[in-house]
Amino acid sequence: MSEQIKHPFEEFRAEREAGNEKALDTESLLIKRFFGLDKTAYGEGKLDSRTKELLGLVASMVLRCNDCIDYHLEQSVKQGWSKEELDEAMGVAMLVGGSIVIPHLRHAKTSLEFLFEEKAQSS
Repeated sequence: MSEQIKHPFEEFRAEREAGNEKALDTESLLIKRFFGLDKTAYGEGKLDSRTKELLGLVASMVLRCNDCIDYHLEQSVKQGWSKEELDEAMGVAMLVGGSIVIPHLRHAKTSLEFLFEEKAQSS
């Protein structure tokens, strides 16, 4: 029996979840509070959480963190951003970050393709 090959995005999800469990298996209040602060920052406030995810995506692209990009893309798709809106936001990231962001745009577009296919299948 052959094992089903997972998409790299599914592997990212599994690794992120396992890594978060390990990171939070600590007595360190600093680590636990930082994770809590991150969750609070993306919650509802004067800016809605949907907008904050888009800001997180742009910042992650400029900072060139593919794991962060994938996380914010997944949240953005869940919150209803369209491909066109995400493309526009990623265009802003390229303008701010410059050509060094291009490899991360390629990564993001591959991830988005998977996320929108997955969304279409679940609809």
